[in-house]
Amino acid sequence: MNGAVASFNSHRGLGYIAVGGDQYLFHCAEIVDGTREIEVGAQVSFVVADRFGNLEASEIIKL
Repeated sequence: MNGAVASFNSHRGLGYIAVGGDQYLFHCAEIVDGTREIEVGAQVSFVVADRFGNLEASEIIKL
């Protein structure tokens, strides 16, 4: 999927990616380039993963 980073808290390493009206939680460890940082508004591609009954963003690639 493709989306945009809607929010990111670098201290906690957590953020959300928006796709249309949906948002997917992500952890900075899922950013493929290993930087563990990303800007709000950045365009990304990602895979949706089912983690403990929640849909989350995984394998995040900055576009």
